[in-house]
Amino acid sequence: MNQPRAEIQIGIQTVQRLLSAQFPALADLPITLVDEGWDNLTFLLGTEYAVRLPRRELAVPLLLHEQQWLPELAARLPLEVPLPIHLGQPDSNFPWPWSIVRWIPGTTTDAHDFSAADVRLLAATLQALHQPASSDAPENPFRGIPLHTRTPGVTERLARQRNHPEVDAPRLAALWEELCSTPASTDRVWLHGDLHPRNIIIRDGTLGGIIDWGDLNGGDAATDLACAWLLLDTAVKRQEFFTLYNAEPTQIRRAQGWALHIGLTLLDSNEPRHMPLGLTTLQRILEDA
Repeated sequence: MNQPRAEIQIGIQTVQRLLSAQFPALADLPITLVDEGWDNLTFLLGTEYAVRLPRRELAVPLLLHEQQWLPELAARLPLEVPLPIHLGQPDSNFPWPWSIVRWIPGTTTDAHDFSAADVRLLAATLQALHQPASSDAPENPFRGIPLHTRTPGVTERLARQRNHPEVDAPRLAALWEELCSTPASTDRVWLHGDLHPRNIIIRDGTLGGIIDWGDLNGGDAATDLACAWLLLDTAVKRQEFFTLYNAEPTQIRRAQGWALHIGLTLLDSNEPRHMPLGLTTLQRILEDA
């Protein structure tokens, strides 16, 4: 499960050309490549903006979802989000829409030790986000859906990890089957859809923002609540998070299932920056089982 191949080559010259043609007032700002994800390349533009360009066609609807819905969702969130500032258009050399967004300064939470205040702010942010989704909210075939639909992928990944010395595949398989028996959610709320440490920003030692909203959709809040096992390093912090969020027992069980699915996906990704987080997530899940 390696990173999908880019369908177009994007470099600093691409960004400079697009800016010169469409937003010349910003064209002289310095441009620095920040990250190449599965869906987009992100460039820092000066010190206040970022440029996001799809690297494959499947990512285009996700970027359009950010452009359409993020301004509405951001108004009620206590954390900063990369609001779209300018909407770039395709041209003869770049075939898809693109965005200039507000840059969220800071570092990601890969090694952050969440304080009690951080846990409160995370819970409050998700409470504010997880409001009923409108009927035209995006649907996502991979996020916010009934947990049992992920069973084929979980089964395949567990089979590939069965000889991993630190993965208790039989116990995880039994736990997955148990969690899939949890009643499905009847609520459809707004979700971020991809709350892992690299999408949460720390500034001045505390939570500052949430980035990469391409997977935003309407669905089961448990998908986002799975972040407890990706972000929080102790069972005490995870329990406090769920208490502050006022999570129901069935939500927590589905969230644990989503965390198991996400942890396996990260471990099975063959990406060095993702595999350790996947293993840690699975270990935390079994601690709480």
